[in-house]
Amino acid sequence: MKLFYREYGEGFPIVILHGLYGSSDNWVSIANELSDTYRLILPDQRNHGKSPHNKLHTYPAMSEDLFELLKSLGIDNFVLVGHSMGGKTASFFASQWPGMLSGLVVIDITPFKTDMDQVISESLHRQILERMTETDTSVLKNREEAGRIFNDISSSVRIRNLLLKNLERNSKGQFEWKLNPRNLYENLDNIFDGMDVPGQGRTEAISGFPVYFLRAMNSDYINESDYEPIRSLFPAAEIIEVADASHWMHTEKPELIVNLVRENFPA
Repeated sequence: MKLFYREYGEGFPIVILHGLYGSSDNWVSIANELSDTYRLILPDQRNHGKSPHNKLHTYPAMSEDLFELLKSLGIDNFVLVGHSMGGKTASFFASQWPGMLSGLVVIDITPFKTDMDQVISESLHRQILERMTETDTSVLKNREEAGRIFNDISSSVRIRNLLLKNLERNSKGQFEWKLNPRNLYENLDNIFDGMDVPGQGRTEAISGFPVYFLRAMNSDYINESDYEPIRSLFPAAEIIEVADASHWMHTEKPELIVNLVRENFPA
């Protein structure tokens, strides 16, 4: 699959993968901060943003998408940063092509299938994607009206704004989703899978480059019980606990990510 991507700056490549409901657009400000020193590649993952839609939405497939993009760009050595779903894609990629990486940064997600995924998040995501699929976006007059379709699902303004960034007007002037909610809904089990699921990845230790896992302390996506499994897969992993940060720490503390890259991955 030929992914859409944004590119900024020159120098050593840094590739950043967005999360579920996200797109490359979410990372432009951080890319601009780093573009004076690095070459930033921001792909839209399949079924998101401006990239093609496909009924298959698995981490092996998304890892292969990324490999094909990097091959087309002539990039064979780089630092990979991934948030949430993008963090899982990044972990899968590291397991398949470890020799291509000079570093890995995973933001607020484990590489594994977790109980939290099943009990809390999966039901929320099913509601969101069901609502997206059921909504006739062509009759929506403005984004304010669109935002109200999620009021009974989430009280978080941040989540609603993230979802609404996926609305765009088509050539007829009508709203439509940039992402593919039906494909994502039908693949939620795959999205919540991890490298410990048979056939999805490998579980032997991956080494040869520095690894950082950023845990948002106001989020439940990584818990202390995950530390040992993370280090069994990535023995060199440094787990950084980020105080006063939610799952969307890249919007709350962008300077933390910028500084982490600058301090640990010389151009």
